[in-house]
Amino acid sequence: MAKNITLLAGENALRIIRDEGITRDNIRVIAGAAGGPKWLILSGIDRYLFGSFFKKRKEPLYCIGSSIGSWRFAAALQKNPIDAIERFERAYIDQRYETRPSASSVTEESYRVMDQYLNEKGIDEILSHPFLRMSIVSARAKGLASSENKALLGAGLIGALALNTLSRSSLRMTFERTVFSDPRDTAPFADASEFPTQNVTLMKNNFRKAVMASGSIPLVMSGITDIPGARKGIYRDGGMIDYHFDMPFVPDDKGLVLYPHFIPRVIPGWLDKYAGGRTASKRTLDNMILICPSEEFINRLPHRKIPDRSDFHTFFQKDKERITFWEKAVSENRRLADELADLIESGRISREIRPFTH
Repeated sequence: MAKNITLLAGENALRIIRDEGITRDNIRVIAGAAGGPKWLILSGIDRYLFGSFFKKRKEPLYCIGSSIGSWRFAAALQKNPIDAIERFERAYIDQRYETRPSASSVTEESYRVMDQYLNEKGIDEILSHPFLRMSIVSARAKGLASSENKALLGAGLIGALALNTLSRSSLRMTFERTVFSDPRDTAPFADASEFPTQNVTLMKNNFRKAVMASGSIPLVMSGITDIPGARKGIYRDGGMIDYHFDMPFVPDDKGLVLYPHFIPRVIPGWLDKYAGGRTASKRTLDNMILICPSEEFINRLPHRKIPDRSDFHTFFQKDKERITFWEKAVSENRRLADELADLIESGRISREIRPFTH
């Protein structure tokens, strides 16, 4: 019985897995959620999937990431994914802030992290990858949410929170979903949302800005402007609309969605954390396989939690303690990858996986 990971699947996915298991060819989409430092618990699974499991695949595999999900894929889709993931991991863990940082200083530090693992060569490798296709999700801000004045931006976010509590679709008044995608193939989710979406061709000259925009948390980081190919405006964290996503990734039901995640729940947008337990729809979950750390695994970690953004506050001016904690989480996440590999390769995953309770 699986001890370190929790495995959940939607109705259609469950049927396919019990017939076929998980193969490198029956996965069509991989999704990467927003979540900041939480990604550190998934880097071992990323190593396994992109460094080994999918290695001999030939058909296009579509990777859609929001916020830190985009940053993860910007490492995992390079020619040597394990090396790129390790460089990203090291640079991300080594973030340091001597004083309470301004939005501009966090953005500056984020570019330092990016410089350590995503150069022109890496971008070329991603955009010419033989089968992996990347999509980066950001949110173009509207109204007060497009201001860099802290008070006005805060007011805009409070307004968005109030509207979102009434209806998720009201987010379109504050943010416009923007998806930067590899132009070589049309992703199955390209026109699969109720939100008006700006689709932008992902190119070498906008790649880094698209990744940065995808993770630019309002009030924490500066918005990103002047992105080649995109409409004028300020672009912010993709998690504002697509925190964990709520879209039919494969509306034609052809293929499965693999979702390495942090928790056994799919929360559509960041503001939905405050919307009375709102979760993704059945149509989103139907073809999804969700893999996340088990409660038992998390309870064995230091502080009985996975890394998250609150650690920057908890360990403020105690970087050595935070880094030790994060490094321990990374060393432990190998257990997740080893268990997943064993479940897939032995075929036991068909017996261990459970349906979503929606």
